[in-house]
Parts: sequence; structure tokens; C-alpha cells
Amino acid sequence: MLKLFTLSLKLNGFPLNQAQAELQRVRAIPEADYAAHLELMKEALVRFHLQHNPLYRKLVPHGFTTWEDLPIMTKRDIQIPLTEKLSDGFNLKNVYVNKTSGSSGDPMVFAKDKFCHAMIWANIMRRVGWYGIDYNHSLQARFYGMPLDFIPLAKLRVKDWLSRRHRFNIFDFSEPAMDRMIDKFARTKFDYLNGYTGSIVLLAKHLRKKNIVLKDLCPTLKVCITTSEMLFEEDRILLQTQLGIPVVNEYGAAELDLMALENPEGEWLMNAETTFIEIVDDNGKAVPHGQEGRIIVTSIYNKANPFIRYDVGDRGVMDEHSTPKKPILKKLTGRTNDIAVLPSGKVSPGMTFYSITKRLFDDDGNVGEFVIKQTKTDTFDIEYTSLRPLHEAEIDTIKKVLWQFLEPGLVFNFIRRDTIERGKSGKLKQFISLVK
Repeated sequence: MLKLFTLSLKLNGFPLNQAQAELQRVRAIPEADYAAHLELMKEALVRFHLQHNPLYRKLVPHGFTTWEDLPIMTKRDIQIPLTEKLSDGFNLKNVYVNKTSGSSGDPMVFAKDKFCHAMIWANIMRRVGWYGIDYNHSLQARFYGMPLDFIPLAKLRVKDWLSRRHRFNIFDFSEPAMDRMIDKFARTKFDYLNGYTGSIVLLAKHLRKKNIVLKDLCPTLKVCITTSEMLFEEDRILLQTQLGIPVVNEYGAAELDLMALENPEGEWLMNAETTFIEIVDDNGKAVPHGQEGRIIVTSIYNKANPFIRYDVGDRGVMDEHSTPKKPILKKLTGRTNDIAVLPSGKVSPGMTFYSITKRLFDDDGNVGEFVIKQTKTDTFDIEYTSLRPLHEAEIDTIKKVLWQFLEPGLVFNFIRRDTIERGKSGKLKQFISLVK
């Protein structure tokens, strides 16, 4: 069979063979030498951008002595026109250009040099290969967003065809739409599912209602890879039960790379081949393994744009058994900007609200999905979809539990919706604070 995926990368100027050779070299470096390898790569990257990138020279005007001297970059630092942040020798014709979804409220256009982009894909292809997935031959059931305009959608359809992907419409999860999805699985030899956690969970809930295990309809399925939204343990159990296949959690950022993927041993293995990932405190200092902090990522091979000590806006914990060559993400605790400040002055991660409420909602399977919006310091709107409206007794129980975990006196408004509004990307932002 023609290898359309790798052929399309090569035809677009991405040196995949060279990247695969470099990846093989990096992976062959012994554990004992890996920390030194990372130091050499990091220093070479910084020296390059200080010499060739005007934006990075502005951020680091006086050079650096140690890695910790370097500033932590944010989206705000690089939300300028693309041509003003490209390194010398790069232009719009010889880089890969894309943009973030803007689901966090900060869309951004970015570039990767073609070797960097090839390295990323070489590493992704290797990692998904753990589960018998080959991008050239395996057919993907894709649950991501899509543009609604004709020309961008037509271009995406061509890209999906080259990449062996069938893209489902995640903006319509009505019962008839989900029935059509199930029928498509029954008629098509899909190898795996990949997409937003919340969208696949909605399909799994519909399968549970219909008493269907997806693999019984589509025996070729091997694995489900979830991404972009939090995967709670109860959702993993639901997915594994109703899909009938292993569920693998992915963590990545469009402007950077795949940053972690669960391996077959169940470890959330971070990417030490093409990125350098740190967990730091609020002052930018590294925290011990096992302690929560901000996730800071360096894209080791990107010479087109500087992503050096870049704050992705997430918080997490690195496992105590991590090593330079094998860093393990113990858990992802949420986004740094999803914070609720309560009337008492107490600060609570927004995901605390979401996870507590989720456990209460999931008792009988009535509620499909929901979001929590903080509209005032003491007021929260809980918008939800459901088979039937919540009873007053159920609402009272939820309020009492939230008061117990958070603080008494908070106001919770429960608002039933036909559908939950998503961003343009199709992602569901589970907690939103409208309080400045």
C-alpha cells in the first residue's frame, strides 16, 4: 500500500528520513549520558536564538550564565506578527506555519522549521506504534473540531484523506447524530479513535444507554487516544467498558509538540527526545519530583521560533521515579488560569469544582455534560445537559457537598441547556471564571 502520510510529509519538504535517523541517535544515548546530552542541546538552542532571533535577544538582552537565568516565556511574549519573530534565514516559504486553537482565550500564530516538524512526527509515529498504529495504513476515527467555511473544510478533508482519518462532527451530539456515528463504525474498519476526551465520553455514554460495546460492532479497533481535555478515572473506566479497547491519554500543545503519551505499562511517559520539560514553582525554580508546579517546556529542535522555557499554562506533577531520559508525568492538575478566588480569600483550582460536581452528576447517568462559570466571587452558574431536569433534592445535595468542600454561602445556579456551547475549536472548557 502506498505510504501516503509519509509521502505527503516528504513532498511538503519535511526531511522525515533525516529526522528518523536523528531520533534513532538520540534514543541510543545511554541513560548515564542523557542529562549531558540535554544540556548540550539546550545551550546550543539558546546560543542560536540569541544570535539569530531578534525577539529572543529582546527577552534576554544581557545573555545568560545558567539555565535558570533565562526568563520563562508566555504566549504574551510572542503574540506579535509572525514575520517579527522568525529567526534569520527563515521566511513564510520555508517553515511550517499553524496557529493555536484559542480555547484558552489566547490564539497565536507560530512557526516550526521543517526539520523540527519532521522530528515531531517521527517521534509521534514511533510512540503510537506501541499500540500497533501506523499512520500510513491505520484508519483513524477522529473527534476534533473543524472549520465550517467551505474552502478551509475542503482543504481539511483532503488532509484527512492523506492522513487516513475520518473526521466526525463534534458539534452535533444529538441522539440521531450519535446513532449515525455508531452506524459508521459498524460499516468501517477503523483501527483507533483519537480526539477530545469530552466528545468521545459523550459517545460512550450513548453506547452505554444502547447497551453496545463498540468493538463488537467494529472488531478492528485497537486503541482510543484521548487528548486536550481532562481524562478522569471514571471516564476512563466508562470508555474502556463501552469501547472495549485500551484507553491511552495524550498530552500536547500545538505550538510545541506531543509532551506525554501513556505507554503500554501505564506510565504517562513525557517526551524527552524533542522537548525538555520542567516543573517549577511560582518563582520559576524547579520543584522536587512529586511536587506540583507549573509545566515549562522547551522545544529543543525549533530554530524558526523560540520556545525556550515556555509556560504552557498547565500545572502538573512529575513522578518521583523520573530520570532525564525517562521523565514520567504523575498527574496533570489543570490550567493555571482556571482559578477561583472565593469570598473568604481562599483560592481554589477550577477543576476542583468540576471534578466534585462530576462525581455527583455521574451517579445515575442523567447528566450528559456540563460547564461551571464563576460570574461573581460568590456565584457560580452550572450549565448542564440532561435526559431530565435535576430535582430540587438533587440540587440541594450538590450544593451541600460543594459548600462542604469549598466554603458555605456560595451561590450555585443550575441552568439546563439543550446543548453546551463550545469554542470554535470544538473543545469544551470545563471551568470559566468571569471575575477579574
